[in-house]
Amino acid sequence: MTDIPVYALYGENTYSEEQNWLHWETITSRSRLYGFHIAPHRHEQFFQVLFLARGAARVTLDGLETALAAPALVTVPALTVHGYAFSPDVEGFVLTLFERDLAGLLAEVPDILAGFARPCILRPETEGLSPLAADIARLAQEADRAAPGQALAVRARLVLLFLAIHRIGLAGPAAADGAAAVTARHLRAFQALVDRHYRDNRALSFYAGALGMSTTHLNRICRRELGITALSAIEGRVLVEAKRYLKFSALSVKEIGIVLGYADPAYFTRFFTRAAGVTPSRFRALSRSEEAALTA
Repeated sequence: MTDIPVYALYGENTYSEEQNWLHWETITSRSRLYGFHIAPHRHEQFFQVLFLARGAARVTLDGLETALAAPALVTVPALTVHGYAFSPDVEGFVLTLFERDLAGLLAEVPDILAGFARPCILRPETEGLSPLAADIARLAQEADRAAPGQALAVRARLVLLFLAIHRIGLAGPAAADGAAAVTARHLRAFQALVDRHYRDNRALSFYAGALGMSTTHLNRICRRELGITALSAIEGRVLVEAKRYLKFSALSVKEIGIVLGYADPAYFTRFFTRAAGVTPSRFRALSRSEEAALTA
């Protein structure tokens, strides 16, 4: 059993398949009920966008905490453990939709969709960020209207919003035409494959084959863009998930290893110790000591 709360929306344990497929609310409307503190949790099927229009927040994504001041935007894919601590003067929006619907909206641009497979934070210095507040407000207004073509209009505004987020924060300088764009697409496709298969203990040749390239070329891309080998990128993703379970779940080290594709507990322990510098048990103990100190 896991100790990580899995919610529909924060504090709500159920949802209906028939409910409106887009949900929006102000940050204040829910966070105020919990003293402006949203404890770490995750959503099994939902993708969220949080736009901080005023105030400040401490954002925790998979155990990593970041301080933000408005304006800022956070994207949270399904199953990402996330939490917030907001200042009382906070203002902004939270958009929630099924991850499958996001995939449908961006089905014609799979390279862009792949960019939303991981959490993203856009900070105040991001050029073009502030105008997104008006875009989100218009989207929320449209979602609340009972007007002809409402569903189509909502989808259109969502597509434009996600394209804008991609352009200003995810595409980066490599989004221009040419060889750099091809490299960026290959890297995003590789990262999306890793997100789907990191639990499967796939060989590097599997990823290279799926991308239509040699392992040498895949390693070259990862070294150039990430500064690490492709295998290190895969192991890094496994390590993030292992730390997530050690911090937020009650699963034993052996059970975590099995969940992550390691049938041999000793092999998982050796992998984690090599990658993290401490044993899984020691990492869990240190994490809980830090948490206890923060809440004391």
